[in-house]
Amino acid sequence: MINFLDLKKLNGVYASELLEACARVIDSGWYICGKELAAFEQEFASYCGVEHCVGVANGLDALTLSLRAWKEMGLLQEGDEVILPANTYIATVLAVTENRLVPVFVEPDPVTFNLSAKGVKAALTAKTKAVLAVHLYGQLADMPGIMAVAGEHDLLVLEDAAQAHGASNDGRKAGAWGHAAGFSFYPGKNLGALGDAGAVLTQDAELARLVRGLGNYGSYKKYENEYLGVNSRLDEIQAAMLRVKLAHLDQEITLRRKIADLYRIGIKNPLISLPYVGNEEAHVWHLFVVRTNRRDELQRFLADQGVQTLIHYPVPPHKQQAYHAYNSLSLPLTEAIHREVLSLPISPVMTQEEISAVIGAVNAFV
Repeated sequence: MINFLDLKKLNGVYASELLEACARVIDSGWYICGKELAAFEQEFASYCGVEHCVGVANGLDALTLSLRAWKEMGLLQEGDEVILPANTYIATVLAVTENRLVPVFVEPDPVTFNLSAKGVKAALTAKTKAVLAVHLYGQLADMPGIMAVAGEHDLLVLEDAAQAHGASNDGRKAGAWGHAAGFSFYPGKNLGALGDAGAVLTQDAELARLVRGLGNYGSYKKYENEYLGVNSRLDEIQAAMLRVKLAHLDQEITLRRKIADLYRIGIKNPLISLPYVGNEEAHVWHLFVVRTNRRDELQRFLADQGVQTLIHYPVPPHKQQAYHAYNSLSLPLTEAIHREVLSLPISPVMTQEEISAVIGAVNAFV
């Protein structure tokens, strides 16, 4: 079986470095908010080209705390509308509703499946105060266009960069476009920890300060609490793991792009639509997602051929039971995408034989 993602093999490449980093933390005797976190925050901020990085517990908290901080700053208030793509993972929407803001679901660009400037413009109302742009599958949304619309209408822009570590456009990386960005370092991400982890990136020193305080029980000084905060901190062990992995991120992105190129050249099945790439540097191939109106048949066929695949995502957020108030929304393009997409294995540790086997199996589907 060709696994969709073999995390044991992926992390095994750096086993000695990871063990050394882990031992360093254990021997330090300091496990929360210490030197490893401070170093990772500086290194990741520098990598992305921003001033501030604040480690948090996970990617959902990164988005939630960014919006919460803007509320504390008086830039958002309950009931404000936040434009976001309808085809995304539910975490994008949860961050909005957790802050008692109103999600406005927008159909994606039909080619990239990402939020477009045109879609943002069409969804604007007097209550629109922010845009949450998702870089789906590892490809940057149209950030120049979205930022232009945001500038015209005085909107805040939050990047959901959970799938786009290292993606860039004109040399400007994911996380450096919006007024803030939320990253996930879930183990399966291109930059993955060995557990849950996340971060907020921003150029805004006050926003960074607020996120840090809100994620530390609303406190900057022990036993003194300025806000009704939460416990959302990136711990020392995960920060140390991420420092190891960050040093190899660009090399892994190069390998992912090579595999994606082989797929795009080799897969010639007319029943299957390959992903569109408008700008090679803007895509880091967190996922390689194909589309067919015979998705379930294809998935069963590939499983029989020894190729494991996943669906990202089978049910769009507005059709989830959790968001029953939005279930009556009709978003036909988003719903078609969620019925028809299938993610093929793509990983820096795939062998040439595995890559060829995936291509052959996809082409054999009739």
